[in-house]
Amino acid sequence: MSDTPDRNLALELVRVTEAAALASARWVGRGDKISADQAAVDAMRFMLGSIDMDGLVVIGEGEKDEAPMLYNGEHIGNGEPPLVDIAVDPLDGTTLTSKGQPNALAVIALAERGAMFDPGPCVYMEKLVTDNEAAHVIDITRPIEDNIREVAMAKGKPVHEVTVIMLDRPRHEEYKARIRETGARIRLISDGDVAAAIIAARAGSSIDLLFGIGGTPEGVLAAAAIRCLGGQIQGRLVARDDDERTAAKDGGHDLERVLTRNDLVRGSDVFFAATGVTDGDLLEGVRYSRAGATTESMIMRSRSGTVRVVKSEHNREKLAAFTGERYFGAGAAQSGTISPPLVGGTGSADHAGLAGVASRWPL
Repeated sequence: MSDTPDRNLALELVRVTEAAALASARWVGRGDKISADQAAVDAMRFMLGSIDMDGLVVIGEGEKDEAPMLYNGEHIGNGEPPLVDIAVDPLDGTTLTSKGQPNALAVIALAERGAMFDPGPCVYMEKLVTDNEAAHVIDITRPIEDNIREVAMAKGKPVHEVTVIMLDRPRHEEYKARIRETGARIRLISDGDVAAAIIAARAGSSIDLLFGIGGTPEGVLAAAAIRCLGGQIQGRLVARDDDERTAAKDGGHDLERVLTRNDLVRGSDVFFAATGVTDGDLLEGVRYSRAGATTESMIMRSRSGTVRVVKSEHNREKLAAFTGERYFGAGAAQSGTISPPLVGGTGSADHAGLAGVASRWPL
């Protein structure tokens, strides 16, 4: 067997994101983002162990001493080929989940070994994302006003019909004023910029641009999706202070370098899967019924360019028979009820901790 991916691993990865979504959805609206994230991590790690691969976590839940599972550098799989890099965000939108808000996702990406960008100490990145129609005109080194005008021309619309999506953060106040001065519209989101980047990159979307400073791990995950979808992401690493700037330089990172989708995720075969935890613009969230639950997922592969949206029905009793309480809670198999009895509604996650851990890298 070749030591590069030669089967559609995305079709296997969707079981991983479904598991994480089912586990974390039990915590929707309960005000406990840490438990929601831990449930997603546990379920994702459990399912990743079933895939035939030699996987290396490049973008994970943090360093080994901070994350017992899915930590950066962890090897996953049975050690057999293919050799792959893995980027995970078991719950992109922990706060969104805890508050029952839209757009929380379970996300994973995979590429050939050595293909994924390792940001080292740089946890923030300035990002600019658009779809195929305007991919050739964006330039993150130019003012945002210029990019808006260029995108408007490329898409054949007036500037006042351009919509920019961005995180609602104090650091973006000046940019918000400048964007509005052009006449363009802004859609502000509290968290979940992986979903936002995918929406901006999809042809025919109501969003024309994603712009602003967000997490570098999310940037790598978004780049994997964009490698499959088309469109473009440009990014520049951002240091929060002198210590981080020095650490980045010592690690060989150039903070002025413009990183594109092909810099963030190289290789000829990239796989991406995401499952909705709460209802959102991209995917439906987990929905419960007497029989079990349904999930909606997006799975993609760069080599083929195929994008699948998969709706799955999960039988409570059959799953509980071999997973116990992992997805439906204590007593699910015996009592015929779901515990806790939560309905996955709208939800957007607080990525308090840009690698998906609430205690790390607060925004």
